[in-house]
Amino acid sequence: MDQQQHEEQPPTSPTSSSSSYTLFLKIMSKRKTWVFLFVLVYAILLDSSWNFLKSILSWYHQNQARYQSPGWPALYASVLLGGVFGLISMAAAVAVAVPATMVTWITVVVLLAFFGKPKRTLVAEGKKITREIAGSVLKTLLTEGNVVAVVCAVLGYYVLVRNNNGE
Repeated sequence: MDQQQHEEQPPTSPTSSSSSYTLFLKIMSKRKTWVFLFVLVYAILLDSSWNFLKSILSWYHQNQARYQSPGWPALYASVLLGGVFGLISMAAAVAVAVPATMVTWITVVVLLAFFGKPKRTLVAEGKKITREIAGSVLKTLLTEGNVVAVVCAVLGYYVLVRNNNGE
């Protein structure tokens, strides 16, 4: 009898999880959602970088009187500023690069499929293409972030030293 009760009970259906997944896909497929996420991420980055910038400049102004030479606090502050803005530029580039990379990857895989590649070959080629695209994007991001960091550090150093000499 107990066994009959277990058989008569309908199994729990995965419709609740699949309906939430479907809802998630509908929401994420909207352009407005991606624009909102893009603006939200940039607003958070700008707010946190502004607060960090103010704390670095506050530290610089507190410590510039302690040192005989204005160069060391300015150098330290400018390196921190360059690093922060380099990381922010890399985060901004990731936000733009991910959709572009996905479109490139999908285009290449679809073109390979249209040219009649077998499924096994297509999977192997897709893995190789993924590795190559990810490596290329990572190299570009690191290069761009380093260039922005160096430019911001050099400009920050000259602005801080010039500001200190002018006072």
